[in-house]
Amino acid sequence: MKFTVEYPVSAPGYDPALVGPEGMTEIARAVEAGGYDAIAFTEHPAPSKKWLDAGGHESLDLFSSLSFCAAVTQRIRLMTYLVVLPYHNPFVAAKAFATLDRLSAGRASIVAGAGYLRSEFLALNVDMDNRNELFDESIEVMRGLWAEVPFSHKGKHFEGRGVASVPGPVQPGGPPIMIGGNSGLARRRAARNQGWSPLMVSAEVARTSRTPALATIEALAARVAEVRELAVAEQGDGTTIQIQVQTPECRYLRSPGSVEEHRDHLGRLAEAGVDSFVLQPPGESVAQTVDALQSYAETFGLL
Repeated sequence: MKFTVEYPVSAPGYDPALVGPEGMTEIARAVEAGGYDAIAFTEHPAPSKKWLDAGGHESLDLFSSLSFCAAVTQRIRLMTYLVVLPYHNPFVAAKAFATLDRLSAGRASIVAGAGYLRSEFLALNVDMDNRNELFDESIEVMRGLWAEVPFSHKGKHFEGRGVASVPGPVQPGGPPIMIGGNSGLARRRAARNQGWSPLMVSAEVARTSRTPALATIEALAARVAEVRELAVAEQGDGTTIQIQVQTPECRYLRSPGSVEEHRDHLGRLAEAGVDSFVLQPPGESVAQTVDALQSYAETFGLL
């Protein structure tokens, strides 16, 4: 099992030092020293105050934050978890990802979603009703830019003629793309890309993020098997895709419980076909975050 650490700027009442250069450096290096696989940032570039007051969370700019972490680490993956592709022009996004990948020596990883926060789509002047079309065409454009020089595209929403997006990414074909979300559409998209990143959530919680419920490991296992079968059908025999999951146990670092129960949870996820587990550390202080990461790594054998 691999472990992705979501940067704790989303933690309620986080220490302002977490969004300063010294604090971020210390935490990023603790993630790397602890044997974790990736550090991840989410994005909400223009959330409404109403959403924040109702339980939403703050965020930093994805590309700036991941580029900073790239400069102070050497091994860990640098992950968007997740990037809302309809918010971005894909020609600009492809350049940002390629630059991050090049400056990190090939460590960029993408988890992408279509978005759900209507007020944010409004603020960014993006038609939320077109988000699925924008999402699919954006991936097509980014893949094309990373594979072809020059690249031309004429689609419903984007057009480019003879575009030379150079220098390109280090990773052949560009950074791997995992698809976030629980829906059948998300699973079909995942099968055409490099992975799937669902949320294990109850029906009540799922309504908040407008994604179907996925409440049990048994249900998750069935969906994982489905995605892997679809991936072979889409991409050919021998195709392997990555499965990264966030469950309610992602907050174990914030309120640790039984070590054995958590170990059993991870084991059951592995049996269900999960490759990577998302963790949300506490953020009341930089020292607390670092200590929690070190303790978890020692307890669960990441080192």
